[in-house]
Amino acid sequence: MIVHPDMTALDLVAPQLVFATMGDADTHLVWKDLSPVTTDSGLKILPSTTFADAPAAPDILFVPGGLKGTTALLRDEDTLRFLRERGEVARWVTGVCTGVLLLGAAGLLRGHRATAHWYVRDLLSIFDATPVAQRVVVDRNRVTGGGVTAGIDMALTLSALLRGEAHARLQTLLFEYDPQPPFPSGTPELAGKVLTATVRERRGIAIETARQAAQKARERWPS
Repeated sequence: MIVHPDMTALDLVAPQLVFATMGDADTHLVWKDLSPVTTDSGLKILPSTTFADAPAAPDILFVPGGLKGTTALLRDEDTLRFLRERGEVARWVTGVCTGVLLLGAAGLLRGHRATAHWYVRDLLSIFDATPVAQRVVVDRNRVTGGGVTAGIDMALTLSALLRGEAHARLQTLLFEYDPQPPFPSGTPELAGKVLTATVRERRGIAIETARQAAQKARERWPS
């Protein structure tokens, strides 16, 4: 599991809980060095290993999002190289929220269907992926989730693929995962045009910056 500055903590923590309760598994929180990483909400997360020392052929490669952090890493060749190298040999390549863009920038989603946070999902086409407006998308060994809270859905989906549906159901009960949002406005379709436009306006500059960074990342691909 990649950790990075300005990531969204819940993108990581919810899937990490699922992975940690899948059974015989070691979870590595990977970054360039072992210094604490500060998330976009101010929470600090401690990496457990570095790019250099991370397992060479992981069963699962996972990338969390966070719009500001993702945009910065779209320009970071060290991170993209790490994802590319590990993603080429991993059994499962996974991500959630804006972090899916990093999988795309590493060339790991070419020819695949994928999802991401709704306000950057269309950017996946820059990386020769097919954007899909679903909470979780499974395409061969690529498993991607939508925005933030979709991380637990993505991880439970993967748990069922690896450990069987019965185990994923047990985890769901263990976590009392029974979403009942007090305000059913978690997608543009539910929120309506006015609220969706407000979010797009407030995040407009950041989204456009991410778009430009994604295009630059695509241009750096070898011809």
